[in-house]
Amino acid sequence: MTDILKLGIPKGSLEEATKELFSQAGWTVNTRSRNYFPSIDDQEINCSLVRSQEMGTYISNGVLDAGLTGQDWLAETNADVEVISHLVYSKASDRACRWVLIVKNDSDINTVQDLEGKRISTELVNFTQTYLTDRNISASVDFSWGATEAKVVEGLADAAVEITETGSTIKAHGLRIVCDLLETHTVFVANKEAMKNPWKRKKIQQIALLLESALSAREKVLLKMNVPGNRIDDLVAQLPSLHAPTINPLYGDEWLAVETVVSKREVRKIIPILKASGAEGILEFELRKMVP
Repeated sequence: MTDILKLGIPKGSLEEATKELFSQAGWTVNTRSRNYFPSIDDQEINCSLVRSQEMGTYISNGVLDAGLTGQDWLAETNADVEVISHLVYSKASDRACRWVLIVKNDSDINTVQDLEGKRISTELVNFTQTYLTDRNISASVDFSWGATEAKVVEGLADAAVEITETGSTIKAHGLRIVCDLLETHTVFVANKEAMKNPWKRKKIQQIALLLESALSAREKVLLKMNVPGNRIDDLVAQLPSLHAPTINPLYGDEWLAVETVVSKREVRKIIPILKASGAEGILEFELRKMVP
């Protein structure tokens, strides 16, 4: 009988981004409407679609062997799991998210201390209550089932603790951020007993390695070019590189073929410099994986 790893895929805002990441890592995960058991092209894995808020609980009690969730929800549920890998990606961009304290633009709340005696709405109730208790602030923290920002806009709460990436939606609703309470990102976590099983541990580590490699590749590109041999030292001095660039002679010529991996954000500055340094035939390639 084939060993099976029970894997949790986060349902909701992270669902599509997670499927895209797995695709880049080498697995195709297909979800269907009203079906909580996605298919995956790996007969050693069974997938379940689980809300991030509940993922830690299902993994800690052994219903699932491993899965992806947010650091925030692990803190909220105090889940007893083993963190295998930190994976910074989200529905809109590969950046960490923030839980922030938000109020109306005209609110008299300007610091956390101003929450004394106020009513706060949030999904992150336990964390928020602990945060306030640690600072000797007494306030009412109410669980929000959604539309948390609207509760502040409509006056149902004095403030809210809400998650954001850029803060643009908050500003669009006539709200402002008082301060950040928590920065969070996605983590790949496993059941501690599952990690004691050699086969499951190896499978979990395989998934972690390929997910990490896929994310690392998103920030990099491969540049290839031809360079005159008498200009190579000047050109190499201009190249930021993961390691020293790969340089090979071209057959029957005094030119050299150069390959290097660089940050995507640097490419727009580097290519004009390379051109001015004598490089020709400059090619840029997207990367699928960069194994650490």
